[in-house]
Amino acid sequence: MTQKMRELKTQMQEKVQAAKALRDAGELEKAITAMGEYDELQKGYQLEEQVQQAQKQLVPDAPSKEQKEKMSAEKAFAQAAREGFPKSKAATSMNEGSKEDGGYTVPEDIVTRVEQLRESGDALRSLVRVESVNTLSGGRTFKKRSQQTGFAKVSEGGKITQKESPQFTRLTYSVDKYAGYLPVTNELLEDSDENISSTVITWLGNEGRVTDNKLILEAVSGKTKTAITNLDDIKKILNVTLPSVFRATSKIITNQDGLQYLDTLKDNDGRYLLQPMVTDPTRYVLFGCEVVVLGNDTLASDTATAGKRGIPVILGDLKEGVVFFERKGINIRSSDVAMNAFEEDLTLYRAILRADVQIRDEEAFVNGVLTIDDASVTAAADSSTQTKSASEGTK
Repeated sequence: MTQKMRELKTQMQEKVQAAKALRDAGELEKAITAMGEYDELQKGYQLEEQVQQAQKQLVPDAPSKEQKEKMSAEKAFAQAAREGFPKSKAATSMNEGSKEDGGYTVPEDIVTRVEQLRESGDALRSLVRVESVNTLSGGRTFKKRSQQTGFAKVSEGGKITQKESPQFTRLTYSVDKYAGYLPVTNELLEDSDENISSTVITWLGNEGRVTDNKLILEAVSGKTKTAITNLDDIKKILNVTLPSVFRATSKIITNQDGLQYLDTLKDNDGRYLLQPMVTDPTRYVLFGCEVVVLGNDTLASDTATAGKRGIPVILGDLKEGVVFFERKGINIRSSDVAMNAFEEDLTLYRAILRADVQIRDEEAFVNGVLTIDDASVTAAADSSTQTKSASEGTK
């Protein structure tokens, strides 16, 4: 819709309202006159609409990729002809190996579209409690978890004993700012066939996701590590260490190394212990708990000790254990005049996020580390491959 059409539409609405008011006031002649003016405005609006549609139809179609390549080749060939083909010592047949002898007519397979390699998109914020805040700092009040003993038996006329009062604690947060920027030349933005702006914004958005992950993992790693040596240790944590209130909502969070270890464990009958989730076969269940697998690049194993691998295994309910305070989410803006952008003909893309991550309930999760022989990861992988190949061979 053009600006002229918007103005005409506004005037038409005003005439209709005026005619309605005049009709309600009993001034029918004036109301008829107002509607006549509305009809004239409507004719002008329809004419403007027809002109706009005609202009669109007269715009020539954009050339296809093949047409562009052909025009590019023809342009290169014509340019070579204008400049004069270099004279060879001996006559040669036309071939595409030589630009002058026909190669200019063969389009090159040059793809300018930006192709992205598949990357890990782990977002840990989906596993924790996220709370939007409107201030840079603040606090939340919680009642401490305590073991209540119930009332004491009192005989008739006996003295009633005083009970202990509930205790409270305060969780405070202070939002910090995290930011970065990316300069892009305006020539690239204008001349590239690809939507560079969209690529940059996606890149900065992923930088924000990685920042969220780092903050959450820093908070979790601040809790003392619990050593895990086998499946019995995992069972004990789920059954005893964690309060029973978290049993139904607990998850087992690990990385690819942890998945490899768990996915090769079998019971006495040779059946794998790790089972696919009924509702989603791409996810796993162990002892009735969902197993969340993060990439090794997101949740790294500890390989500092030679021959050993410390696999992170976080057990429990992180939505109760960790809270992510965010102030207005991630903000991405662009400018071609900020800093030195105007002087160097750049466009700067800047991203800012403000957040803080705090432990909400330390008893809601266990920060475990499963230490295994480094060689066993490879051995387990080889064994799993052989088992799979054998099973496929019997089909």
